[in-house]
Amino acid sequence: MKKLKEMYHWLRADEWITLDQSKTPQGCGEPPPPLQKTMNDAIQYVKLPPVELLDLGNIPLRDVIYHRASRRKFRDESLTLQELSFLLWATAGIRGIRKEGESAFRTVPSGGCRHPFETYLAVKNVDGVMPGLYLYQPFNHEICYLRLIPNYEEQIQEACLGKTFCAHAPLLFIWTAIPYRTEWRFGPVSPKLIALDAGHMCQNLYLAAESINCGTCAIAAYHQQKADKLVDVDGVEEFVIYMAPVGKKDE
Repeated sequence: MKKLKEMYHWLRADEWITLDQSKTPQGCGEPPPPLQKTMNDAIQYVKLPPVELLDLGNIPLRDVIYHRASRRKFRDESLTLQELSFLLWATAGIRGIRKEGESAFRTVPSGGCRHPFETYLAVKNVDGVMPGLYLYQPFNHEICYLRLIPNYEEQIQEACLGKTFCAHAPLLFIWTAIPYRTEWRFGPVSPKLIALDAGHMCQNLYLAAESINCGTCAIAAYHQQKADKLVDVDGVEEFVIYMAPVGKKDE
């Protein structure tokens, strides 16, 4: 138990007492990291329907919270492009610029407005979207196609430690963390903030999915190396931190 408690030291607030922000990269005058990862070699971009024009997610919040649950059974039915647009906006959408080139307000809270995550999508069955791996570009509200995922169900199932419902879902959210976005401002307290921020983001997916008669299930148990390889990140400067399949609820 003593060793386990030591492992949780980074969750404590002690570091805030001694944090000297003048010694963080921000305090030392280092430029901020990019707010959005861009893929110059993307094959194509899919523009998503503007959120303000969508007639989705109108169920009362009280009902959404009451019925929210982790769902592992989905109907064999595609998601619409409008539903995808709504879910992406709800989890990572841009609401405005806080400081030009440094931080932006999104639809979820984040320590210091740093938002250290990227949203990848393993698309299996979304209307009008070719199956494959995509990256969400929140500032443009579009997704860029990266590549086909060979042997889709096999790769997804292996990355998710055998969870077949992840492989069968029409869509799998794969969130990666880029730690330096938070470290740039908060240095040694960043791991705690990144962990908290991941929960904020995934809860928004739960509520947004429930509001459009879809379901999801947060996945923190996965094969780290295979998940990182799936989205082609190095596992150090950027690594998978959370996953969540989405589909139409199968009551």
